[in-house]
Amino acid sequence: MSKAPPFLAATDHEGSGLDYLRRIVAGELASLPIGDTLGFRPVEVEPGRVVLTGKPDARAYNLIGTVHGGWAASILDSAMALATLASLDEHHLFTTLDIKINYVRGMTAETGEVRAEGKVVNAGRRVILSESRLTDGAGKLLATGQSSCLVIPRTRKG
Repeated sequence: MSKAPPFLAATDHEGSGLDYLRRIVAGELASLPIGDTLGFRPVEVEPGRVVLTGKPDARAYNLIGTVHGGWAASILDSAMALATLASLDEHHLFTTLDIKINYVRGMTAETGEVRAEGKVVNAGRRVILSESRLTDGAGKLLATGQSSCLVIPRTRKG
């Protein structure tokens, strides 16, 4: 029986954010806890860019019978945050200052697998701006996001 990879928080890893995320995509480290809960995972990573895929199901429905906007907001926010992390060296982390989500069309379980692509738009010394797009399997736009993150020095535990 194979052992599950360990979860390692970004604050506890060695190397850059990009190195850390590459280990998650490769299956060397456990995926995102929020992604495990909501059903999405990172599948591509490069400097300043991350792609997540997921498949919302009926557990994410609101009372009107569609996927709750919070599910879309979570995958878009995660894509932007991870794109930000993928742009940082081993000496820095970040915290989110704000996010904005625009919904274009609704989702149901029949929407199938969706793709959230997050990209850094501008990487300043103190603030990083990013954006994300959520699309369905046919490439139709479902929602967009914008975020700003504050770059902070990374402190080591211990």
